Amino acid sequence: MSKYLRIAIMAWTAIFIVTPALAGKFNLGRGATEAEVAAWDIDVRPDGKGLPDGKGTVAEGEVIYTEKCASCHGVFGEGIDRWPVLAGGHDSLKSERPVKTIGSYWPFLSTVFDYVNRAMPFGQAGSLEADEVYAITAYLLNLNDLVDSEFELSKQNFVKIRLPNETNFIADTRPDTPIIAEGEEPCMTGCKPGPVKVTGTARVLDVTPAGDKDKSDSLD
Repeated sequence: MSKYLRIAIMAWTAIFIVTPALAGKFNLGRGATEAEVAAWDIDVRPDGKGLPDGKGTVAEGEVIYTEKCASCHGVFGEGIDRWPVLAGGHDSLKSERPVKTIGSYWPFLSTVFDYVNRAMPFGQAGSLEADEVYAITAYLLNLNDLVDSEFELSKQNFVKIRLPNETNFIADTRPDTPIIAEGEEPCMTGCKPGPVKVTGTARVLDVTPAGDKDKSDSLD
């Protein structure tokens, strides 16, 4: 038997020996414990599911916000440099320069709480206690003139707070894109019967300064 044939037989033998082992478990790692899963399960839904126990007042939130948030978002939520604006912008959504803040645009208070709890303060995400998150959220409501300065936000009254722009968010009723079965070719032309009609257009923002025709076509 030649040397090359022996090498080939050994290689095929190794494949048949190793393959059954690869089909099973690798015996690496372990399943996550309930405590580990709970540490990641911190999302909060609009219906209040996921909210931790706790409470916080506007006054408490002002102190925490001033210390940990104002350097980026401004003392009154006006935003510093290019950091997001959190307050104001009321009745601006139909203007050419809408200001999208918690009070003017955001649909649910749970989005505010969840984002602060999950990602703030910048560079120290996850460092806030539940009571601190409630307090900061209450203060942000106050900055947007949605609650008075004596207000206390808690798990019990959280879902009663509705943001002004909630009703302007609607469910997407468009049909889902059909799934292309394996081996089939997707339709690329003439897929929709009848002519295509444009039913709406995006806002047109004319950013070209008014004046004479562009002179860049002619050079002296």
